[in-house]
Amino acid sequence: MSTFIYIACMAGVTYLVRMVPLVLVNKPIKNKYILSFLYYVPYTVLSVMKVPAVFYATDSYISAIIGFAVAVVAALFKRSLVQVAVLSCVMVFVTELIMNNI
Repeated sequence: MSTFIYIACMAGVTYLVRMVPLVLVNKPIKNKYILSFLYYVPYTVLSVMKVPAVFYATDSYISAIIGFAVAVVAALFKRSLVQVAVLSCVMVFVTELIMNNI
Protein backbone atom coordinates (compact mmCIF):
# COMPACT_ATOMS: atom_id res chain seq x y z
CA MET A 1 0.00 0.00 0.00
CA SER A 2 2.80 2.44 0.82
CA THR A 3 4.25 1.92 -2.67
CA PHE A 4 1.08 3.35 -4.19
CA ILE A 5 1.30 6.36 -1.87
CA TYR A 6 4.90 7.00 -3.00
CA ILE A 7 3.90 6.70 -6.66
CA ALA A 8 0.95 9.05 -6.16
CA CYS A 9 3.16 11.62 -4.40
CA MET A 10 5.76 11.49 -7.17
CA ALA A 11 3.05 11.81 -9.83
CA GLY A 12 1.67 14.87 -8.03
CA VAL A 13 5.09 16.48 -7.69
CA THR A 14 5.93 15.78 -11.34
CA TYR A 15 2.62 17.23 -12.45
CA LEU A 16 3.05 20.36 -10.31
CA VAL A 17 6.62 20.97 -11.54
CA ARG A 18 5.38 20.92 -15.15
CA MET A 19 2.05 22.69 -14.61
CA VAL A 20 3.06 25.64 -12.42
CA PRO A 21 5.37 27.34 -14.97
CA LEU A 22 2.72 27.00 -17.67
CA VAL A 23 0.14 28.66 -15.44
CA LEU A 24 2.39 31.42 -14.08
CA VAL A 25 4.14 32.42 -17.31
CA ASN A 26 1.54 33.74 -19.74
CA LYS A 27 3.75 35.81 -22.05
CA PRO A 28 6.74 34.75 -24.15
CA ILE A 29 10.06 35.11 -22.34
CA LYS A 30 12.14 37.90 -23.88
CA ASN A 31 14.96 38.25 -21.37
CA LYS A 32 18.10 36.99 -23.08
CA TYR A 33 19.70 35.82 -19.81
CA ILE A 34 16.73 33.66 -18.87
CA LEU A 35 16.51 32.29 -22.42
CA SER A 36 20.23 31.48 -22.34
CA PHE A 37 19.81 29.75 -18.97
CA LEU A 38 16.84 27.71 -20.22
CA TYR A 39 18.73 26.76 -23.37
CA TYR A 40 21.48 24.99 -21.38
CA VAL A 41 19.28 23.28 -18.76
CA PRO A 42 18.71 20.05 -20.75
CA TYR A 43 22.43 19.61 -21.42
CA THR A 44 23.26 20.22 -17.77
CA VAL A 45 20.66 17.77 -16.51
CA LEU A 46 21.79 15.10 -18.97
CA SER A 47 25.41 15.56 -17.92
CA VAL A 48 24.58 15.38 -14.24
CA MET A 49 22.67 12.15 -14.82
CA LYS A 50 25.07 10.40 -17.21
CA VAL A 51 28.60 11.24 -16.09
CA PRO A 52 28.36 9.57 -12.65
CA ALA A 53 26.65 6.54 -14.22
CA VAL A 54 29.65 6.08 -16.52
CA PHE A 55 31.94 5.43 -13.57
CA TYR A 56 29.65 2.89 -11.90
CA ALA A 57 28.84 0.89 -15.05
CA THR A 58 32.11 -1.07 -15.14
CA ASP A 59 33.96 -3.37 -12.78
CA SER A 60 36.76 -0.90 -12.14
CA TYR A 61 37.28 2.82 -12.19
CA ILE A 62 40.35 2.46 -14.39
CA SER A 63 38.40 1.02 -17.31
CA ALA A 64 35.66 3.60 -16.77
CA ILE A 65 38.15 6.45 -16.87
CA ILE A 66 39.79 5.07 -20.02
CA GLY A 67 36.42 4.64 -21.73
CA PHE A 68 35.35 8.13 -20.68
CA ALA A 69 38.62 9.62 -21.95
CA VAL A 70 38.25 7.84 -25.30
CA ALA A 71 34.67 9.11 -25.59
CA VAL A 72 35.73 12.69 -24.86
CA VAL A 73 38.59 12.56 -27.39
CA ALA A 74 36.37 11.00 -30.05
CA ALA A 75 33.72 13.65 -29.44
CA LEU A 76 36.34 16.39 -29.72
CA PHE A 77 37.28 15.00 -33.13
CA LYS A 78 33.63 15.40 -34.20
CA ARG A 79 32.80 11.68 -34.43
CA SER A 80 29.16 10.63 -34.55
CA LEU A 81 27.35 9.55 -31.40
CA VAL A 82 27.37 5.91 -32.52
CA GLN A 83 31.11 5.99 -33.17
CA VAL A 84 31.79 7.59 -29.79
CA ALA A 85 29.69 4.98 -28.00
CA VAL A 86 31.24 2.06 -29.87
CA LEU A 87 34.80 3.31 -29.36
CA SER A 88 34.32 3.85 -25.65
CA CYS A 89 32.61 0.45 -25.20
CA VAL A 90 35.40 -1.30 -27.08
CA MET A 91 38.05 0.43 -24.98
CA VAL A 92 36.29 -0.52 -21.75
CA PHE A 93 36.01 -4.13 -22.97
CA VAL A 94 39.69 -4.29 -23.97
CA THR A 95 40.78 -2.68 -20.70
CA GLU A 96 38.69 -5.13 -18.66
CA LEU A 97 40.16 -8.06 -20.64
CA ILE A 98 43.70 -6.85 -20.02
CA MET A 99 43.05 -6.22 -16.32
CA ASN A 100 41.41 -9.62 -15.80
CA ASN A 101 44.22 -11.51 -17.53
CA ILE A 102 47.10 -9.82 -15.72
